[in-house]
Parts: sequence; C-alpha cells; structure tokens
Amino acid sequence: MAGTALIIRSDRAALRRPHNIGSIMESVNRRITLARRPSGLPVDADFSQDETPLPPVADGTMLVRNRVFAIDAAIRGFLDDRPSYLPPVAIGEVVRGMALGEVVESRLDCFAPGDIVRALAGWEEHSVLNADALGLEKCDIADRSQLSLHMGTLGPSGLTAYVGLFAIGAIKPGETVAISAAAGAVGNVAGQIARLTGCRTIGITGSPDKAALCSDLGFDAVVDYTAPGSLDEKLAAAAPEGIDVYFDNVGGEILDTILPHLAQHGRVVVCGMIANYNNADEQYPIRNLWQLLVKRATMRGFLTYDHPEFLGEAQTRISAWVAAGELRPLENISQGLQSAPDALIRLMSGKTTGKTVVCL
Repeated sequence: MAGTALIIRSDRAALRRPHNIGSIMESVNRRITLARRPSGLPVDADFSQDETPLPPVADGTMLVRNRVFAIDAAIRGFLDDRPSYLPPVAIGEVVRGMALGEVVESRLDCFAPGDIVRALAGWEEHSVLNADALGLEKCDIADRSQLSLHMGTLGPSGLTAYVGLFAIGAIKPGETVAISAAAGAVGNVAGQIARLTGCRTIGITGSPDKAALCSDLGFDAVVDYTAPGSLDEKLAAAAPEGIDVYFDNVGGEILDTILPHLAQHGRVVVCGMIANYNNADEQYPIRNLWQLLVKRATMRGFLTYDHPEFLGEAQTRISAWVAAGELRPLENISQGLQSAPDALIRLMSGKTTGKTVVCL
C-alpha cells in the first residue's frame, strides 16, 4: 500500500509467519477472564489468565483460532454490571471483544478450515462460534501479513466511521464536521473520510502530539483542549459558522461545550462516550441539551451492524482509498494474549493513537 503511514509499536513478524492448522491444535485453550469488576480505570488485578480444555465443535458451530483482537473502549463498558446493548461480562467469564481469526474446524455451512472470519468473540486463543455470533463475517484477505488492518481501518473502525458519517450524520460536501478523539481508532478514520468527501474537518484531541498527528492527516483545523484557553473559544475560532455534524466519541464536557456551536439543523452522531466509561456512576452533567431545540438539531446513537445496507459500500470505498494512499491507516500493536489487559488499560488512559490491537 504505497503512500500509507502506519504507526506500529511492535514487530509485525508474528503476523507474517505461516500457520499450519494441524500444528496449532492443542489440548488447552488459554483465556483472559474477568477477576473482579474495575473501579474507575481498569488495573491488572481486574483480570486473570487461565487454561480450559479446548472447546468441542458441535453441529452448527466452528472452531476459530484467534489471530487479532480489537481493543475498543466499548470493552470497558462490558466489564460493569449494568444494562447495556450486550449483557455484562460475568466474574470468571472470558472478556469479550471483536476478534479476527482462522477457522480450524467447521460444522457450520459456508465456512471451511482456513477461512478468515471476524466476529464478537473472547480474549482466548480459540473460540467456538455459531451463525448468530455478533458481526460474524468471512473476510477476503489476500495479504495475510495485513490481518491487523482488518480489525482497524479496513475493519470495524473504518466501518463504524463510515456508517456514523453517512447513515447517521448524512454528511454532504462543503459541510463542517467536528470529531472528538480525532487521533483515536474511529476518529482518525472519520476525519479522513469526511475530508475525502469534501467536508471541512475539525479534529478535537487532548495532547500536542495528537494534535500534530491530526494536522498531518489533513484535518483543516485541530483543537487541543489541553492547551491554554477555553474550549468554547477554541471551537468558536475553528468553526465560526457552526458545526454541521459532530461525530462524538467522548461525551462529557466536550459534548456539552459543542452543543451551542452546532449549526442550524446540525447532527450529533453518538459513536461513543469514553469520558464516562471509567466513572459510569458519576457522569458529567449535560447542561446544554436544550441547544438541540434551539438549533433544531438531531442527536442519535448507533451500532455499526444495525446498518448492513452500508457495509458493502463502506468496505469497497475504504479499501480503495487505502490502496490509493488517500486514507492512511494508523495502528499500534501489542503481541500475545497476555498483553490484552495492558492494551485496554493504555487505551482507557488515553495513551494510544490509531487502532489498538493485540496479535497472537
């Protein structure tokens, strides 16, 4: 992929090694489980590693050797014992997240050994999946040294950015699009897609390094909320005529400050609210919600796979942009199952940029 720029924090050699399916069949399955519910930012003691017998493959299921885990902020929400769009992870249960893996044995129609599949699975070396696994899809990946990209820009992160911008935000060329966590996994892709669509893009981020990264990616303006001065003044300077679409990955104070800066008939795309995930019991109070009425604006949350009608188009366009060097994937990689908890902790500490993945 000439012209792309990857941010990589570990060696990709493990991804390039050929895999003999017969050689990976072991009698045990190593897993990362939830030892206790986190209080605030997760710590190592909240997780445990164990070994269980390799799960059996029944009719209508397949055994998948996991190769790449997507480390997403949504995982933090799964660890709390509170209602959400998925049941919480139980104490002692394997931690769940999106995974990409290779089919080892299949008794499920349309899937065969050697296929690469993507689905919500567990932090474990092998998973048994059935046809109802959330987000289950077969991935046509010619270059298997690039598997990690299919969990980021070429996978769920890119699809989420695309669906949020087009299905929910209904972006149009010439509009102003602001994106929080703009150096993050979804935010950086959303900003690049909005630019490629002809929008004026504003990245909102939380450090000079992340601000510089967003500028390098082609954002028209970048707001560093940690720099001197009020966020309100910075937004007014960056978007004097208002914000048509706000792609929200953060919630909290940034969302509250954005609302008065919406343009008439603005749209707020609620992708995530990472500011609340570590302190769900003491969330930031949103005081400016009445601005939705003043601006006749809309605010809507979404889940990527609720919009299958956009997924094929998204995959085709994103892949073409990446191949042409017009959209630059950003990722940071940790190696080994045991590194998954630390990768999540770093993500929730705001220490990562681009897509955070763990490769096995």
